[in-house]
Amino acid sequence: MALRIRRDDQVVVISGKDRGRTGTVVSVDPSKDRVVVEGVNIVKRHQRPNPSALPGTPASQGGVVEQEGAIHVSNVMLVDPKTNQPTRVGVTRSEDGRAVRVAKRSGQQID
Repeated sequence: MALRIRRDDQVVVISGKDRGRTGTVVSVDPSKDRVVVEGVNIVKRHQRPNPSALPGTPASQGGVVEQEGAIHVSNVMLVDPKTNQPTRVGVTRSEDGRAVRVAKRSGQQID
Protein backbone atom coordinates (compact mmCIF):
# COMPACT_ATOMS: atom_id res chain seq x y z
CA MET A 1 0.00 0.00 0.00
CA ALA A 2 1.34 3.42 -0.94
CA LEU A 3 1.76 6.04 1.77
CA ARG A 4 -0.46 9.09 1.51
CA ILE A 5 1.93 11.29 3.45
CA ARG A 6 4.85 12.81 1.60
CA ARG A 7 7.92 14.88 2.36
CA ASP A 8 7.23 18.58 3.20
CA ASP A 9 3.65 17.82 4.37
CA GLN A 10 2.40 19.46 7.58
CA VAL A 11 1.36 16.72 10.00
CA VAL A 12 0.14 16.46 13.59
CA VAL A 13 1.14 13.60 15.91
CA ILE A 14 -1.98 11.81 17.19
CA SER A 15 -0.43 9.32 19.62
CA GLY A 16 2.71 8.74 21.64
CA LYS A 17 4.85 10.98 23.81
CA ASP A 18 4.68 13.89 21.33
CA ARG A 19 0.90 13.79 20.89
CA GLY A 20 -0.53 17.09 19.67
CA ARG A 21 2.72 18.46 18.25
CA THR A 22 2.86 19.53 14.62
CA GLY A 23 5.76 19.59 12.23
CA THR A 24 6.95 19.15 8.68
CA VAL A 25 7.79 15.70 7.31
CA VAL A 26 11.55 15.57 6.71
CA SER A 27 11.77 12.08 5.19
CA VAL A 28 9.57 9.07 4.42
CA ASP A 29 10.50 5.37 4.52
CA PRO A 30 7.73 3.53 2.64
CA SER A 31 9.26 0.08 3.16
CA LYS A 32 8.94 0.42 6.97
CA ASP A 33 5.85 2.71 6.98
CA ARG A 34 7.75 5.35 8.95
CA VAL A 35 8.18 9.11 8.72
CA VAL A 36 10.60 11.57 10.31
CA VAL A 37 8.90 14.77 11.49
CA GLU A 38 10.86 17.94 12.24
CA GLY A 39 11.12 18.59 15.99
CA VAL A 40 9.22 15.44 17.00
CA ASN A 41 10.51 12.25 18.69
CA ILE A 42 13.89 13.70 19.63
CA VAL A 43 16.35 10.93 20.49
CA LYS A 44 19.94 11.06 21.72
CA ARG A 45 22.58 9.36 19.61
CA HIS A 46 26.17 8.75 20.73
CA GLN A 47 28.36 9.74 17.83
CA ARG A 48 32.07 9.11 17.35
CA PRO A 49 34.18 12.10 16.23
CA ASN A 50 34.62 12.22 12.47
CA PRO A 51 37.78 14.09 11.42
CA SER A 52 36.77 14.08 7.74
CA ALA A 53 33.58 16.07 8.47
CA LEU A 54 33.49 19.85 8.13
CA PRO A 55 35.12 21.57 11.14
CA GLY A 56 32.64 23.03 13.61
CA THR A 57 29.81 20.62 12.76
CA PRO A 58 28.47 18.19 15.39
CA ALA A 59 29.77 15.23 13.36
CA SER A 60 33.36 16.50 13.58
CA GLN A 61 33.24 16.89 17.38
CA GLY A 62 31.32 13.77 18.31
CA GLY A 63 29.57 13.24 21.64
CA VAL A 64 25.86 12.97 22.36
CA VAL A 65 23.84 14.35 19.43
CA GLU A 66 20.08 14.97 19.50
CA GLN A 67 18.13 14.23 16.33
CA GLU A 68 14.65 13.30 15.18
CA GLY A 69 13.71 9.64 15.24
CA ALA A 70 11.28 7.92 12.88
CA ILE A 71 7.68 7.34 13.96
CA HIS A 72 5.07 5.08 12.41
CA VAL A 73 2.89 6.68 9.77
CA SER A 74 -0.26 5.58 11.60
CA ASN A 75 0.67 7.92 14.47
CA VAL A 76 0.49 11.08 12.33
CA MET A 77 -2.32 12.77 10.42
CA LEU A 78 -2.10 15.34 7.68
CA VAL A 79 -3.11 18.90 8.60
CA ASP A 80 -6.02 20.15 6.50
CA PRO A 81 -4.81 23.23 4.54
CA LYS A 82 -8.22 24.88 4.86
CA THR A 83 -9.14 24.31 8.53
CA ASN A 84 -5.74 23.51 10.14
CA GLN A 85 -7.30 20.41 11.73
CA PRO A 86 -6.10 16.79 11.41
CA THR A 87 -7.70 15.05 8.45
CA ARG A 88 -7.69 11.74 6.67
CA VAL A 89 -6.41 11.64 3.10
CA GLY A 90 -8.25 10.29 0.07
CA VAL A 91 -7.11 9.85 -3.51
CA THR A 92 -9.26 10.87 -6.49
CA ARG A 93 -8.71 11.46 -10.17
CA SER A 94 -8.46 15.01 -11.51
CA GLU A 95 -9.96 16.19 -14.79
CA ASP A 96 -6.76 15.37 -16.68
CA GLY A 97 -6.61 11.85 -15.21
CA ARG A 98 -3.90 12.37 -12.60
CA ALA A 99 -4.29 10.88 -9.12
CA VAL A 100 -4.48 13.71 -6.56
CA ARG A 101 -4.69 13.67 -2.77
CA VAL A 102 -7.81 15.17 -1.20
CA ALA A 103 -8.45 16.16 2.44
CA LYS A 104 -11.47 14.24 3.70
CA ARG A 105 -12.43 16.95 6.23
CA SER A 106 -12.79 19.84 3.77
CA GLY A 107 -12.64 18.12 0.38
CA GLN A 108 -9.83 20.43 -0.69
CA GLN A 109 -7.16 19.17 -3.06
CA ILE A 110 -3.76 18.83 -1.38
CA ASP A 111 -1.39 18.70 -4.34
